[in-house]
Amino acid sequence: QVQLVESGGGLVQAGGSLRLSCAASGRTSSAYAMGWFRQAPGREREFVAAISWSGTTTYYADSVKGRFTLSRDNAKNTVYLQMNTLKPEDTAVYYCAATLRFGDNYARAYDYWGQGTQVTVSS
Repeated sequence: QVQLVESGGGLVQAGGSLRLSCAASGRTSSAYAMGWFRQAPGREREFVAAISWSGTTTYYADSVKGRFTLSRDNAKNTVYLQMNTLKPEDTAVYYCAATLRFGDNYARAYDYWGQGTQVTVSS
């Protein structure tokens, strides 16, 4: 079992920045690739970014490429999503998730999920 706890969400003006954190716990949590997804009201959950267990490979959705940066610190079992130049369309609940199937950027590939953290970007 892997437990995930997100933090760092909040309200920010357009153009601003936020950093989300995801703390993982569990016996083999550092062996998992980690991803972030988001879900806005009335919309399906969508892929945002993913990082390999080693942290050497990352994937980003086109909508966030160049604005968001995903990193991880395995010594702290924590993943960080730095979000810059935020837009109102980034408003959503952001979920951290863990998978052993890195590269499959669909929610179905992820085995463990956090409870989510709200990000609201005002215009």
